[in-house]
Amino acid sequence: MSLCVCRALCRAVSGQSSSFLLGEHRHAAQSPWFAPVMTLKTSAPLRAEPKKKKKVDPKKDQLIKDRLKKKVKKLEKIPPELIPIEDFSQAKYVDKTRQRFPPRLSFEESERRAKLLKDWSRYKQEQHMAEMKAVKLALEAQREALQELKLESEELYQAALKPDPLLFPFTREGLAYTPPKATYYAPDGKYNNITKVYTQ
Repeated sequence: MSLCVCRALCRAVSGQSSSFLLGEHRHAAQSPWFAPVMTLKTSAPLRAEPKKKKKVDPKKDQLIKDRLKKKVKKLEKIPPELIPIEDFSQAKYVDKTRQRFPPRLSFEESERRAKLLKDWSRYKQEQHMAEMKAVKLALEAQREALQELKLESEELYQAALKPDPLLFPFTREGLAYTPPKATYYAPDGKYNNITKVYTQ
């Protein structure tokens, strides 16, 4: 109650003082630039300090570290659980009732496709036979040329039999991948384990 009375008196005094000080310029009292001094308010100062760190006993700290090490050793002894393959399969998203039937072709269309397939196989067979014939002729010509060269000069014949390393540019490197270690267990990483457990 006393707080309300004090506020009412402050408003009355501030209104009278502002009207007395401003005189004819009473309309300027409504402006925020000419607010009376009594209406100014300040908040309470906030004094705070950072929290002090608690002193930790080195023995307790060492005990906590030892417990963590024991837990880690126990976890290392347990072999990693394999995730069942059904978690990665998309079988549960497949609608078994949905079926795709092959399109029904007319008799003329099926005959046209069969004839086209036969023509294609005949063309590929002729192409293969032509390639084999060309290779056979080239090998026969090479054999006759080497026989004639052997009659002319044995040195040239031996030089012709040597492989040419610059004929085909060939470069090779060592193994790019090393074989996996049998004793290494790959970590599974972080994941939400929703594996179903089956018991018999």
